[in-house]
Amino acid sequence: MRSTEEIVESLREALKGVGVVLPSLCVDPVTAASDEPFALVDLGRCNVRTAEHLTDVLRSLPAGEALRARVRQVNREARPR
Repeated sequence: MRSTEEIVESLREALKGVGVVLPSLCVDPVTAASDEPFALVDLGRCNVRTAEHLTDVLRSLPAGEALRARVRQVNREARPR
């Protein structure tokens, strides 16, 4: 299993690949220091241009039922047991 820091870095690189930079993207320090098995990822704040660009990128992705079903499956598999 990858660390939260590795996942945040992967997300940063993926966003950068589509031209989106979230300057405050980081691991949430409160949950990282707690007993939670998974720390939260703080997406942070961004300016309105970045938010608009992120919206455009997300809307350009195929969002069919197959994608939604896959996301639900991944979320079920990721839940701690």
